[in-house]
Amino acid sequence: MSQTIVPPHPLVTLRRYGVELWEDPDSRSVLIGLLGVLLVHLLLLLYAPHILRVDPSSSVLRPHSSNKQFNIEIAPDTFIQKPVPKPPPPFKFVETNPDAPDNAPDKTNNFAARNQQVAQEKPTPDGKSDRPAITGQKEIESTQIVDGRLSKPTEQAPTSPMTVAPPKVSVEAPRQEQNPLTGIEKREGADENGYGSNIAKFPESTKPVPERIEGVKNAPLIQGATSVQPQIDPQHPQRRPQIVKQMQTRPAIFQENKLGTQNIGAIGVDAKWSAYGQYLQKMIESVQIQWERLIIESKIYPGGGKMVTVRFRMDKEGQISQIISVDGTAGNQAEGTCTTAITSRAPYGPWTDDMIAVLGESQVMTFTFYYQ
Repeated sequence: MSQTIVPPHPLVTLRRYGVELWEDPDSRSVLIGLLGVLLVHLLLLLYAPHILRVDPSSSVLRPHSSNKQFNIEIAPDTFIQKPVPKPPPPFKFVETNPDAPDNAPDKTNNFAARNQQVAQEKPTPDGKSDRPAITGQKEIESTQIVDGRLSKPTEQAPTSPMTVAPPKVSVEAPRQEQNPLTGIEKREGADENGYGSNIAKFPESTKPVPERIEGVKNAPLIQGATSVQPQIDPQHPQRRPQIVKQMQTRPAIFQENKLGTQNIGAIGVDAKWSAYGQYLQKMIESVQIQWERLIIESKIYPGGGKMVTVRFRMDKEGQISQIISVDGTAGNQAEGTCTTAITSRAPYGPWTDDMIAVLGESQVMTFTFYYQ
């Protein structure tokens, strides 16, 4: 005899398990708690967006609300675009004439190493420019008004340290010509049938001397006078005296300016002194001397009409912190010479407090070198 056990259906098993849980008080309380938690979360999921919404609905009017009208007045010229005021011209560095008198102008945007007022030797009718009239080139920009040299002319050194001054010789004054007084008159041009006359020829410089003395007619009045003259030595010529005074300023390339000023005087330009202007002037002159020295040492000159522009940054300590760009038409050799002329003389000295207040911690500068 065999018995066959048939397993119950899963649903029957699940229902039987549920009945057992429900009949147990502890299990029934846990089951009710779980069902309550699920129901609460379901309700929050459905109604939370509507409950937590901040902006009020536009279709619902608030209590005690009414339609109000607002009047807004707009000025007539509110939307009219006003012209932007023209910015003041920037301050410009200029190079002055060191021989012109110190005189501060009333109003100018130029600054320099000294105070100076515009003037020129020949006035320009109705001229009101802050620069003098100068004949120059049109394709370059230059702030110079005078030409000169920074290096003083070197005097010729003696050939040897023990050179003796040339001896001096005594030169006697030339003797004056002297003629004795006229003697007996001589009858000339007379014959038996005519008339004759006494004609006497009086020589020049006649004096009561017994005999005629040869000499110079226009000799000094003091006879026997002597003068001392240095003896000329062809091997040791004397230094030639300098007639024209050379201006102590750097060589200039002038920019043409046809309209000058009515002021008459030593050539000058309107400029006011500033510590920055004095600093720049010394720096430019230092770079100029170094540039000429490097050209002489390199023995390479790119030729006339060439130029090099170096743009660099200088910090408040006077150091060249960065070479930004080097452009030009003079070639790589000349560009290197110009860059070295700027960097090799650094530092140029710390800035003053006024310069730092105006320029900041650093300043970008541009130097242009012209080969003529």
